[in-house]
Parts: sequence; structure tokens; C-alpha cells
Amino acid sequence: MQTLKAGLEHWGHRVDTLSFSDLPLVTRKYFVQAPSFLLNQKRQGSGFVWSQRRRMAYLRTLIKQVKNRYDVVGAQDVYAALATIQNNCPTVLTVHGYMAREAVSKGTVLPDSPEMAELEETEKAAYTQAKRVVTVDRRIHDYIQELTGVDPIAIHNFIDTEAFKPNKENKVAYRKDLGLPETAEILFVPRRLTEKNGVIYPALAMPQLLKRHPEALLIYAGDGEEKDYLQNIIAQRQLQKHIRLLGAVPHAHMQKYYAASDVVLIPSVHSAGVEEATSIAALEAMGSKTPVVASAVGGLKEIIDHKKTGLLVQEKNIPDLVEAVDKLLRDRTFSESLADCARQKIEAEFSHIRCAQKYAAIYQSALERPAATF
Repeated sequence: MQTLKAGLEHWGHRVDTLSFSDLPLVTRKYFVQAPSFLLNQKRQGSGFVWSQRRRMAYLRTLIKQVKNRYDVVGAQDVYAALATIQNNCPTVLTVHGYMAREAVSKGTVLPDSPEMAELEETEKAAYTQAKRVVTVDRRIHDYIQELTGVDPIAIHNFIDTEAFKPNKENKVAYRKDLGLPETAEILFVPRRLTEKNGVIYPALAMPQLLKRHPEALLIYAGDGEEKDYLQNIIAQRQLQKHIRLLGAVPHAHMQKYYAASDVVLIPSVHSAGVEEATSIAALEAMGSKTPVVASAVGGLKEIIDHKKTGLLVQEKNIPDLVEAVDKLLRDRTFSESLADCARQKIEAEFSHIRCAQKYAAIYQSALERPAATF
């Protein structure tokens, strides 16, 4: 939201952001999160769905207080969209994923459960009632069109190209600042530790990579439900000296990690019908001129041109991953060529300034479109 806000403000628009985190901590913790936890103990997923409804109710109240100040609302999830629609606000919904399927993929709700059915119905309601729907890749576009008949507008994710730009001249200084070895070949996985992000596969590939690159160091920035699994892999294969789990890293520090790294890995996989969209982490790495190896799934295939702006490998294929990383570490000329082309593509297609223009046009069209009837 902040990146889009900056892009829109560049073009002279007045933009505010509103989210659940704007509510008092006591309200969020004791009136939403705590009851949700207790409900989940009774039936898996029931607390999650209940909490989404409560968040929507609180957002609806917040929006009611300010709705006359704004021409249009850009909602970033389906419950937020319904909160604004129920206040009769012109709403443009940006869809970043598959809410019901992703909840199943994470283990938050059970497949074919009443909770999954409710999430699916909520998705349909938001998609059909929003004045405009934007998706961040073509697969999500096709999913919504097949589900509801709505024809969304596809706009890939984007980044602040000034915040994430080449800075390799400070590579050694950043490594020192971040406590990373100066001479190591550093592989960086900027991923939430969840199943669909395929985070276990770089760890599984490390024994083979270390035979070719004994000083290689794999670092993860992110947290999630796969952490215990990763820790078991590290312990069983005695990789403690070669893999670091940093946990959640503030976004403001990520540029240093991209600059300090030799290769960025985006090893996403299919999970419960979910695929990676246009990964912001991949775009940030490309903008930073750090070469990317990514799985050939979902929106990653739309943003990376194989052997031109990055390398695509078959998902879950450890030998493919090893070969791709080895190629980039051994052939620095090829690696730098990929990074140069990737930066050029980011500037041409994924700049927040350019994409903000597209959103401004969509917001204007939403104001001109007759309101839906409910």
C-alpha cells in the first residue's frame, strides 16, 4: 500500500491508508485475536473466519467515519472490499491471491470444510460487487473470471525503484554491517516460511552445492509454519554453519541483504491449488541487480525471462536448482548480464511510478461506472 501511495502522490493525488492495525492494540488483541485463538481450539478454521468477519466489522466502522473525505477506495483484500462496499464507497479491489485456497495451503482451514466454503462465498461477493477488480497476475485473473464471470484488469506487482536499486559497491560494507562473512558465496531466500514458498528446497540442495562451493552460505529472511521443518533439515544434515534463519527482517533492511547477496532464490511450489503471484521479493532482487533463480510457476513465469532476466527451474527439482545456482556462481559475466537486463525490465515495466498511472486510470473509471445493485 505504501508503495502505491508513493506512486499516486508522485502524480499529485491525495492518498491516505487505513488498515486493521490502525485500531487500538487492546481492541485487536483482546476482541479479535484472543477469541479467534479460542475458537480455533474447538474447530480448526472457525476462529480464523470469525476474526475476518470481526476485522471487516471494525473496518466498516472506521470507513463510515471518513468515507465522505474520499472519492474512491482501493481495497487490498476481499473483507476490506466488502467493508467499503457496505458503506456505499466506490471500491477497486486488488486481488493478490486465492484467499480460500491459501487458507487451506497454510493449514489455517480444512479442505472442503464449512469455513472454506464461507471464504469462497466471501470471495465471490467481493469480486462481483466491487466496481473494478485488479489482479496481480494472469492466473488469478483467469481464476476470478472462471469463478464469477467478472473480467478483472491484470497489473503485475511493482516496487519502488529508488528504494530498490543497484548498490553493489557497498557489498563488503553491508556484509560487515549484517554480520555476514566477506568471502562467502551468499544465497538469499527472502520468503515467508510457508509451504507454497518452497523454502525447504534450497536447504535440501545445500549438501550438493557445498561440494562445489564449500564457502556457500544460505540465509533466510522470514518466519512461518515451516520453520520447525527447516530446523530439522539443518540439524539432520549438520548444516548449522551453512544456513542461517534470520526470522522476520524489517523491510527497510532488505535492500542491504539484496546488495550483500550473490544469488536470490524464489523456490515457490504449487500448494492446494495456490501458485506464486508476481513475487515482490523477486522484483526487489531484480531491481537491486542481484540475479534470481525462481521456480517456473504462477506469476514468476510472467516476470522472469529465462536466461535473460533470471533463471527459471522446475519446482521441487533439487538438481535443477543446484545447476542454476552453480552456473551463476561460476559464470560471473553471465550473472552480471542477467542482473543488468533484470534492472532494465524493472525500470520499464515494474516501477511504482508507471503502475500508479494505471491505477489512477482505473480509479477514475470506477467513479464513472454506475453503482452495482445489491
